[in-house]
Amino acid sequence: MRVRITNPLTRMNVRQQLILLFLILVSPVFLLNWYANTKAEQILKKHVTSAYEELNKQNHFLINRDIDTISRIMTTMIQNSNTQSLSYDEKDTEFERVVKYQEVNRLLGNNSFSLTGGEAINYYLFVYDPNDRYPFAPSVPYINRRNDASSVFFYSNETKTPWIEQALKAKGKGVLALIDSFGPNADQKTLAYLRAVNSITNGRNAIGVLIATKMDKKIEEAFATVSLPEGGQMYLTDWNDRILASTTPRMGEILKFPDKLVTGTAIEETLSAVTEDSIYVVHTKYGINQKLVYTIPTQSLLQQQSALKRVIQLISIVYSVFAIIVMMYFWRSLMSPLRKLAMFARSHEPGKPLSSHPTRDRNDEVGVLIYSVHNMANRINDMIHEHYSMEIKQKESQLQLLYQQINPHLLYNTLESIYWKSSLEGNTGSAEMIKELSKLMRISLSRGRELIAIEEEIEHAKAYASLQQKRYEYGFTIRWEIDDEVLPFLIPKITLQPLIENAIIHGVINMGEDGEIVVSARAADDRLLLVVEDNGYKETDVAAINRIIAGEPSESSLGYGIRNVHKRIQLHFGSEYGLFYEARDTEGVRVIATIPKRTEPWTDEHQ
Repeated sequence: MRVRITNPLTRMNVRQQLILLFLILVSPVFLLNWYANTKAEQILKKHVTSAYEELNKQNHFLINRDIDTISRIMTTMIQNSNTQSLSYDEKDTEFERVVKYQEVNRLLGNNSFSLTGGEAINYYLFVYDPNDRYPFAPSVPYINRRNDASSVFFYSNETKTPWIEQALKAKGKGVLALIDSFGPNADQKTLAYLRAVNSITNGRNAIGVLIATKMDKKIEEAFATVSLPEGGQMYLTDWNDRILASTTPRMGEILKFPDKLVTGTAIEETLSAVTEDSIYVVHTKYGINQKLVYTIPTQSLLQQQSALKRVIQLISIVYSVFAIIVMMYFWRSLMSPLRKLAMFARSHEPGKPLSSHPTRDRNDEVGVLIYSVHNMANRINDMIHEHYSMEIKQKESQLQLLYQQINPHLLYNTLESIYWKSSLEGNTGSAEMIKELSKLMRISLSRGRELIAIEEEIEHAKAYASLQQKRYEYGFTIRWEIDDEVLPFLIPKITLQPLIENAIIHGVINMGEDGEIVVSARAADDRLLLVVEDNGYKETDVAAINRIIAGEPSESSLGYGIRNVHKRIQLHFGSEYGLFYEARDTEGVRVIATIPKRTEPWTDEHQ
């Protein structure tokens, strides 16, 4: 079966098609606008991310170089003889201890100055004094209130702080640690660089801890050398993402990273992630447990392509306005005349005189179409009366031909039934069958009438069913459910008999006493429904039967009788009436004949 492809635009009127055309013309511009902006944004993010990855790596290197400079200064102070002299010695007098204290205090004070002209780095030495041999100097419980700018403090096991323990565990390696409430006013946080001070003569003995404060300020000076877009931030964190220094006052907070940004345990690596709001660039140093993080707002980057966006948007707007103007011109030039023509075509009735004669006001295809349609309407009006009577006669000839074809077919089946009955029973019951046959012939001829009352059609069908039951020795039953109200209405004669014949031959003939045919007739609004159904056990392709009824080409020669009935119903009543086959819910097939309610034939005017 050939599949017929229809154009979906034909379901729309021309106005809707023009609007669709306008949208099709304009939409690529907006799609290109969106694509260009998206692509530019992706390229910008990619290039910016790559550039800041390298910048982050260099910045982290410079920060650690400054930390290494502090570490070398601290190494010099640790190896200084004055610092080493603070190790525990029972022979020292109190005067000698005061002198050592002053020398070390002076050493630390001399190194507490800015390396680059920026924020000063202050050095402090915390000496282990379990026996309180330096009572004249501040001890750990008073380190939050420095007296006389002292830079040397003493602690014992009872006054040891967590960050001192952290430095001692590092065994001489530098450690960055946050110290709360440190400084002259005891209200500051500071990022300190800690190193344990071990005895040169006995490496196992720890003299104390040397710290450099205000490392956060020194790192912020390194941050200041990098210029990020507006809203960009820089953070130096430990391996637990705790902020050690940043361009915003967030020291000590935990920095949140996107889920897709996961740092590994590589010695050194650079990572990046792009989210809807920000771009993250991270450089890690696993050996010293540090991360340098850049966060750059996506919006600040997109501002850089705002000029390109404006140009693309301007082009889109100008193109859209131009398209609207062109569509309006064609609408006025083409659509107005076509709409008038469509209104004329819908309102014109064949045979009705035209209100005006066509004129050739324009020479384009639209003018030719308008003139041709009006001229064609005139010709149709001239031809309609000429061909009207010919069509009526042609339909009558077709009906007569169909009746002439079906009557021999019916007579053949009836005579065959009489033959079989007479052969099997030795002429017993033949008189009864001949009686039924005469009834069939009488109603079939019906004095030349084409439409008969349903009451007569039912009588004809019952006579045929009785003959078939006698022929097949009552091998099936037939039940009649006819509403009395439908009996006076007209129906094309010999409508039910082919349907009952199909139900017998293709449905119940081999079912014995289990076979049943039900014939019903009822009214439904302005229509009559005549139904013939059987409980046949064979599976039937009802879709193929309906295609045969509709007149589609078929290799099978079956279906001649029902197609004949279908055509006669449509010839009398119109294409909306006829036969329709469907499968029953359980078993068998049901055929429905739909006809209008009519008690007298239509006149030629109705036809």
